[in-house]
Amino acid sequence: MTDNRNFEIVCDTELPGTPERVWEAVTTGTPAWMFPTDQWPDVKTVNEYPTHLVSRMDGPDGWFNQLEHVLEPLEGGRARLHYVHSGIFADNWDEQYDGASRHTEFYLHTLGQYLEHFDGKPVVFTDIQAPAASQAPDGFARLRAALGVDSAGQGTHVDVELDGVGRLSGYVDFSNEHFLGLRTSNAMYRFFGRNAWGAPVGMTVHDFSGAGDSDATAKAWSGFLDKAYA
Repeated sequence: MTDNRNFEIVCDTELPGTPERVWEAVTTGTPAWMFPTDQWPDVKTVNEYPTHLVSRMDGPDGWFNQLEHVLEPLEGGRARLHYVHSGIFADNWDEQYDGASRHTEFYLHTLGQYLEHFDGKPVVFTDIQAPAASQAPDGFARLRAALGVDSAGQGTHVDVELDGVGRLSGYVDFSNEHFLGLRTSNAMYRFFGRNAWGAPVGMTVHDFSGAGDSDATAKAWSGFLDKAYA
């Protein structure tokens, strides 16, 4: 028996970039802070550059998924973003809503980090999934331990040597029970404790060094994750 219910996730935040820069980041620049969305079959139902964008996907039986961005310029080259993600979840509504809401917070934070530190730089994006063993209740805690950042809070400087990956030196820019963000001088590393919602732990690398190699990055981090969950 399905339980199709509408949802709406609303977030208001300020970002360190003009509406024009934020617009570019949420349209063509998503690999730099989230993941590539250029293959989404969405329709721009509102497209008023650079202040109001609504992207929508429709499916059978009334299903839809919609993202709305309303941007307002602020002093100092900043922008206020009013973000609304709405649609329909089929089954496990509470779990899906919780997961989507928490991911939204992390993604919008990462958007701010990108705009502040890497705006406009070419990026090489890599997505890596941990082994099935990471779905255990302690899956994300095991990852933090393997990274050497068990109790590191936001703003903590980290300098670690990771087997097969190399040295990571930078800062914890986001940290809670389900998500971790590490920012170095030329990359952002995002770690997702999706074991909380019945999925494997995942991670993304956003490499702005100009010498990124997605295949090599995936191989190195996959090896690290395999050992972490062996």
